[in-house]
Amino acid sequence: MCMKKTLLFVCGLLMCMSTQAGDFEKAKDAVTNMGVGWNLGNTLDAHDASKTWTTTEQHETCWGQPVTKPELIKMMKEAGFSTIRVPVTWYQEMDSDGKVNEAWMKRVKEVVDYVINNGMYCILNVHHDTGDNSTHWLHASSTNYKKNQAKFEGLWKQIAEEFKDYDQHLLFEGYNEMLDDNNTWNEPSNKTDGYKAINDYAKSFVTTVRNTGGNNKDRNLIVNTYSASSKPDAMKNLDLPEEGNHIIFQVHSYPDWQNKSNAKKEIDNLISNIKSNLLNRAPVIIGEYATFTTWPSDIDYYATDHDVALYAMDYLIQETKKAGVGTCYWMGMSDGIYRSEPAFHQADLAQTLIKAYYGSTDGYKYPVHDASKGTIAFEGEKILEWGQGVNVPSSMLKEVGNNVEVELTYKLDYINFEKEDDRYDDIQFMYNKGGWQKITDGLSIDGKAIEGADFYASSFYGSKSGDTKTSVLTFNDSAFKLVSMNDLIIQGHGVIVTKVLVRAPETSGISNTIINKNSDNSIYNLQGQRITKPQRGIYIQNGKKHIAK
Repeated sequence: MCMKKTLLFVCGLLMCMSTQAGDFEKAKDAVTNMGVGWNLGNTLDAHDASKTWTTTEQHETCWGQPVTKPELIKMMKEAGFSTIRVPVTWYQEMDSDGKVNEAWMKRVKEVVDYVINNGMYCILNVHHDTGDNSTHWLHASSTNYKKNQAKFEGLWKQIAEEFKDYDQHLLFEGYNEMLDDNNTWNEPSNKTDGYKAINDYAKSFVTTVRNTGGNNKDRNLIVNTYSASSKPDAMKNLDLPEEGNHIIFQVHSYPDWQNKSNAKKEIDNLISNIKSNLLNRAPVIIGEYATFTTWPSDIDYYATDHDVALYAMDYLIQETKKAGVGTCYWMGMSDGIYRSEPAFHQADLAQTLIKAYYGSTDGYKYPVHDASKGTIAFEGEKILEWGQGVNVPSSMLKEVGNNVEVELTYKLDYINFEKEDDRYDDIQFMYNKGGWQKITDGLSIDGKAIEGADFYASSFYGSKSGDTKTSVLTFNDSAFKLVSMNDLIIQGHGVIVTKVLVRAPETSGISNTIINKNSDNSIYNLQGQRITKPQRGIYIQNGKKHIAK
């Protein structure tokens, strides 16, 4: 009797396990449930051919984005987004045998967990290992496939093993925008060879992941067209790498919409081609899309065609939802410094996407930047080198006014400099006006006036490598006139910057009283100079600080 009960228990357990595997979400259902997605771009996918960074944090921030924090992902969840695509570049974190650096894999897992722990879908991929740069080792050619098949499969085996116990909320994407040996976009120069190579890589990816077992046997996997092209020919020539219900096709779309009529025509054409060439064989996701009026973020978002951009976004989301096609917006919405807060800098764009999909933004949150608290221009680890550095956008400086403080946290780093005479350990402040120039007037550091743009870290606190210091750079009116029209750059040698905060000078303890500019009482600026016609800024009157608006 005891053996019989044991046997029944084991059989029941096996049946339960089998049921769970069979219930793993099908690709079509996953695309529906993924809702509206967003790309965590220029972060884990960043790479640097010179590889000046030595830590995963420096790698993650080498393209200027801050270190990703769980608060950012939580903000996207609370705004109504259900999917985060996490692009990852691997080649600089692999040794000569193809083994992934353990610290890098751990960091990737942390970011994936930020997404999964918020109940969202996560797409994890192999990103700038493909592309048109000489460092990109994956090309859509038979020669390249034969050379790199084992390395490619070895990479995916490591990724798949690391994540094989994750549930259906995690999807794998085999490769990003893979080009042929001639770096040809949209369609390969040799169509027969290029398309064959894409299909070979797709098959290798799917077979490798499936062979790792666990939930990977039924995990939903994504394969891209050649260069992720939305051209009909590229769609037609992407094969389904396996039969079943767990493959998703992906394309990218970056049209330059000129007006509302043109945007509608472009979107209708895109969806028609997807239906004719891909959707009849497997579910589809547009893994990257935008309009060049909203991306990159340094283009004026509020230009004359702003209404066209929002119209296009609204129409695209409505029509893709009707067609059963998934979407992930490329970056934007919360970018650069805004991710550190976190906040939206294109809140109306985020609201447009969510309203188009759900019909309303009720119950969702869209926090925006509070300039009174200062703005983080950079947070991470950036090694200062000649010709490189940390940029402070002019738009951020203009938010503050005619007097600006830049709080700089940094540390000495002698590890990267072999010779004693290379240890300059200095920082320069420069502005861009037809070329980078030193700021030579109107600066003070920690309350001490300086001549020229340089200040030497060692003159403040010694020269021990690893020492950390926070200093405050203050611009008065004359210095601000230079940088307010252009970006400020902080560069140097032998120093790692960890944080840059822009704010109004000495905001604590300042009265909110507006100065009466017609008062007979004397008014002084913060440098002690008497002012007869105060402009916008902070001044001293009757021994107290006031704001002139």
